[in-house]
Amino acid sequence: MYRKLIKPFFDKLTALIALIIASPIFIIVALLLAFFQNGKVFFTQKRPGLKEEIFLLIKFKTMRDDKDVNGELFADEERLTWIGKIVRKTSMDEIPQLLNIIKGDMSFIGPRPLLVEYLPLYSKEQSKRHLVTPGITGWAQINGRNTISWQKKFEYDVWYVQNQSFLLDLKIVFMTIFKVFKAEGISGEGMATMEKFKGNKN
Repeated sequence: MYRKLIKPFFDKLTALIALIIASPIFIIVALLLAFFQNGKVFFTQKRPGLKEEIFLLIKFKTMRDDKDVNGELFADEERLTWIGKIVRKTSMDEIPQLLNIIKGDMSFIGPRPLLVEYLPLYSKEQSKRHLVTPGITGWAQINGRNTISWQKKFEYDVWYVQNQSFLLDLKIVFMTIFKVFKAEGISGEGMATMEKFKGNKN
């Protein structure tokens, strides 16, 4: 009942209210990014959601698309703009995902939606992370975010799937707020984002 009816209803209602309240911040951040990133404001990418159904995730864009002479993108840290660093550190880059929640693609709480290319790399156990709607924040995010290993992150995701409840979601909300204010676990040392998942070692 909670997972299928109550949570989706309150997700969409809360996201709509939050988007209205956050609209001034949304507009200001969008204008700053447009000015300092040559008009590039949003980052969109296909991601797998509930039952691995593909949807288009939207975030504020925090990196330039600078490439080397071979046409390869520079390292994340080199492409991350100064305004992008602020937006990412304060987690304001997640604000556009309120639109994903209103559409029903995402929830506030759940395993983060990762890259489509990772789908064939998961073990059977790790694939269980797609048995619930993905979220903006989740059990893995409050327990290390980008500073823990992929294996540990997936363990946290599956644990959440098996233990999802209103009280657990409430705990994750409050711990997320605490983490945002402390700006903890945003990236591993020397990286702007986490290293790509390359599959499970034999």
